[in-house]
Amino acid sequence: MTLSGYPSAQAAETAFYAAFENADYEAMMEVWSPDDDIECIHPLGERLMGAEAIGNSWLRMFSGGGRMRFRPDHIKRFQSDELVIHVLYEHISIAGRPQPPVIATNIYRFDGRSWRMILHHASPATGIGKASAREIPPRGSPVVH
Repeated sequence: MTLSGYPSAQAAETAFYAAFENADYEAMMEVWSPDDDIECIHPLGERLMGAEAIGNSWLRMFSGGGRMRFRPDHIKRFQSDELVIHVLYEHISIAGRPQPPVIATNIYRFDGRSWRMILHHASPATGIGKASAREIPPRGSPVVH
């Protein structure tokens, strides 16, 4: 991070994945907002709330040893003046072996000087519910959640 913080949500996201790949706890926690209203859900994990719980989860994960490499793909961005949402696939390799993809949602908030992560939610990409182009209802059709 620079002395002035992360100038964009993309810069914060780049720092997030670099910290993840390098198992760098300090760099990871720099990306996260210091506010209490932050949350993290690791794949198949529980809902973690607040900096202490989130920090402890990264410490446990980083102590496991295996080096991970990330290739984010199919990133969809939604943005307002103070909030940015990234929805993407994480293609992860551990010790050079590709893993099944993960779908992640990363949310960043501008705190007046820097963009910081406030939510990371990741889950396995199972393909459940995947629709072919002809199965997708036409625009304007009623959709049930």
